[in-house]
Amino acid sequence: MRTVGVEEELLLVDPDTGEPKALSAAVLTRAVQEDPGQNLFQLELFGQMLEFATRPHTDMADLGADVVRSRKEAARLAGEVGCSVAALATCPMPVTGALTPNDRYRWMAEQYGIATQDWLVCGCHAHVAVESDEEGVAVLDRLRPWLPVLRALSANSPYWQGRDTGYVSFRSRLWSRCPSAGPTELFGSPARYHGQVAEMVASGVILDQGMVYFDARLSAKYPTVEIRVADVCLRAETTMLLATLARALVETAAREWRAGRPAPDHSVSLLRLAAWHAAHTGLDRELLDPLTMRPRPAPEVVRTLLEHSGEALADSGDTALAEEAVDELLHRGTGAREQLRLMERTGSLREVVTECVRRTQG
Repeated sequence: MRTVGVEEELLLVDPDTGEPKALSAAVLTRAVQEDPGQNLFQLELFGQMLEFATRPHTDMADLGADVVRSRKEAARLAGEVGCSVAALATCPMPVTGALTPNDRYRWMAEQYGIATQDWLVCGCHAHVAVESDEEGVAVLDRLRPWLPVLRALSANSPYWQGRDTGYVSFRSRLWSRCPSAGPTELFGSPARYHGQVAEMVASGVILDQGMVYFDARLSAKYPTVEIRVADVCLRAETTMLLATLARALVETAAREWRAGRPAPDHSVSLLRLAAWHAAHTGLDRELLDPLTMRPRPAPEVVRTLLEHSGEALADSGDTALAEEAVDELLHRGTGAREQLRLMERTGSLREVVTECVRRTQG
């Protein structure tokens, strides 16, 4: 059975005002003081962000427990230096990012200018094991039309700089300003994939292959396909659902490849429209159907994803988990919908943030 792990980026905020606090270095220092060999937490582009990565798991309950444990540990360490953690994909409060001082991030700030400030956003990346680059590229080619559905399920960023953006995943719209981000064309082979990455690095627009921010890519560190479309999810159980579906989609794609079934040949232009549509309305109205690229009610499209990956979900014993989690998410709404309801009830972005701090830990 394929392993899956996740990376989550969390927002550091003042526990009373909800305003972001650039204390990630202090949190990391605290973690290293307690465990000099720790590799759970790391710094991100801005000091208001903290990232953790779970271990790879085959059992989804174990992965979910790892996410909860990591979030609680992040909250404990943050509390010891005077802040809290919130699983929010954008900061609802006005903020100016405090760049983390290292050469890589300084290069990005100099290269991309004011756009870099828009990247104070928090995502969730799912790493699913693959057997080889050949299998991995075949999976990437077949995942492409399904990725906007994962974006819609994870949507958790309706507010930015104190304003309602009109999007449920505004994080993805901000991140799309990065020159290497977004959907990809069909690669067809590892040689073509690696050749394109090499050409992108040689252009000088990006620094190295780690800055190839495709919606899904071969990991530069691990033998995995890394799916990068999701907002960080407000609730840990949504992260577990995302990882479950990501693994099922990867396994389904690999089986289609081995069976000789061709990858869907949707154009990048259509895939960009599907990605925009998912970021705009999420599960609230329609999504573009991954098979036809025509609008259908979002719940029907999510059910299509479950049907498409049904054999893989059954073989890993995850059918009931996925179906129950989808039902709950469709009933409760995404993190974006929860934030919008909180704002409607309280009229205060501060209250939205402080309540999301609580929900981050379950």
